Amino acid sequence: MSKSNKKIIGITLGDPGGIGPEVVAKALRSLRSPRLASLHRLVEYVIIGDQKMLSTYPKGRVNKACGKASLMYLQQAVELLKAKKIDALVTAPVCKEAVCMVQPSFQGHTEYLAQAFRAKNVGMMFVHDTLRTMIVTRHLALKDIPKQISGKNVYEAIALTHQSLNKIFKIQHPVIGVCGLNPHAGEGGRMGQEEIKIIIPAIRKAQRKKMKVKGPFAADTLFTPDRLKGLDAIVAMYHDQGLIPMKTLAFKKVVNLTVGLPFIRTSPAHGTAFDIAGKGVADPSSMIEAIKLAVQLSS
Repeated sequence: MSKSNKKIIGITLGDPGGIGPEVVAKALRSLRSPRLASLHRLVEYVIIGDQKMLSTYPKGRVNKACGKASLMYLQQAVELLKAKKIDALVTAPVCKEAVCMVQPSFQGHTEYLAQAFRAKNVGMMFVHDTLRTMIVTRHLALKDIPKQISGKNVYEAIALTHQSLNKIFKIQHPVIGVCGLNPHAGEGGRMGQEEIKIIIPAIRKAQRKKMKVKGPFAADTLFTPDRLKGLDAIVAMYHDQGLIPMKTLAFKKVVNLTVGLPFIRTSPAHGTAFDIAGKGVADPSSMIEAIKLAVQLSS
């Protein structure tokens, strides 16, 4: 494979038993349409997968062989990135349960790529147009979240959001809104002390570093149109706090962007959807947006 003047976007097929291969194929057909022809002419796509796997293993269930295959695709993507043979990476969804049958320590794409590239501070930012949400904690049980909400973690999430808005999205003076952890952002300590003891000090530290940060806000009202005005991004404390409103507002269009890596990595904000795999009904909208965002941000 030789580099050309075009941007080269690598796309992994994810779990062969899920909807990844289907939404990738549909997305690429859509991107070749006359309406998007100008975008497609500037890009080459490298599909990282295995045709034999797609025809050999049944769709719609957790399968060790599929977990092994999806891990191999990710490993190949890392090799291509390190060799600078691709400029950005789009990943179709994997099944963590299946991958863990092969590599028990596997936590997800974000953690795997961070380790592969020795990135110390990475984050999951969910993007739809100008709405961007970073989460402080990722895939944790609800009971474990308060233990991971520390001043260090909250501040680092704010700082990484600021850095990403500035360097990736080219926003010179971004404004960031921060959610509280508790209902009503703790209501002055009546519903929890995390806002007073952890989140507010982290916000003030960021403000001292000349970042424009506001909050903490009650999460149940922050995602309303009036509150979103003037904000370039939101920092949510945990997965569902940030993802439920994002997906409610734009389920088919949300993209997961990993920030803090030395390259652009995006993915659709949905899973393997085993229940509809192989039926030809999977909606490629989020994958289309993930590819478009990877092209846009790597240009």
